[in-house]
Amino acid sequence: MIITKLSIVIPAYNEGRTIHLILDKVKAVELINNIRKEIIIVNDCSKDDTEDAIALYKASNPDMDIQYFKHEVNKGKGAALHTGISKATGEYLIIQDADLEYDPYEYNDLLKPIVNGFADVVYGSRFMGSNPHRILFFWHTIGNRWLTFASNMFSNLNLTDMETCYKLFNTRIIQGIALTEKRFGFEPEVTQKIARVPRIRIYEVGISYYGRTYEEGKKIGWKDGFRAIYCILKYGLFKAR
Repeated sequence: MIITKLSIVIPAYNEGRTIHLILDKVKAVELINNIRKEIIIVNDCSKDDTEDAIALYKASNPDMDIQYFKHEVNKGKGAALHTGISKATGEYLIIQDADLEYDPYEYNDLLKPIVNGFADVVYGSRFMGSNPHRILFFWHTIGNRWLTFASNMFSNLNLTDMETCYKLFNTRIIQGIALTEKRFGFEPEVTQKIARVPRIRIYEVGISYYGRTYEEGKKIGWKDGFRAIYCILKYGLFKAR
């Protein structure tokens, strides 16, 4: 498939301090095959200066294709992704967190299975390959691996990192899936539902991970882990729509 444009969906909540840094990284990366970038930022009713930071960045970079949308009430990361996915116009889209945990330079690694005609969906795994990984929380790692294992049981996939941010989708396919989870349940829901698409081709590539501590702004917590278990059972075992 010929890809002319990649939509980069960025949900943002209280990321005024770092949003310009991740946008600089997105701007700097040159995509293979001269693929253009469409940047879709969804501000999920931030309480800090995220909106002002984005407006300033847009004004300073008129050459960048930045689409900005704002939720008037805080709905959650999943809801922000629903909005961003619905607005995407590229043939493919990738999810990018507004923090600095993931490196846009690796977009091309995820794109290669797509442009070479092998994949419809590519996940970036923090648990494979030799890329740099910040050493942080033992129990978070155990939890991520266990959730991936549980997800694989019901999806019949052999992913190593279901909870990864970097997910690259065929836009037509992902826009055709009804997604309902408004917070961090997005990850298990989309994985279970994408796995049920007939003849879907899913690949995984190793990526870097520059994780944050809670003091540095990390938001996901143990309650989200329990929600993920619930979502795996709801969308995997009971195949809820």
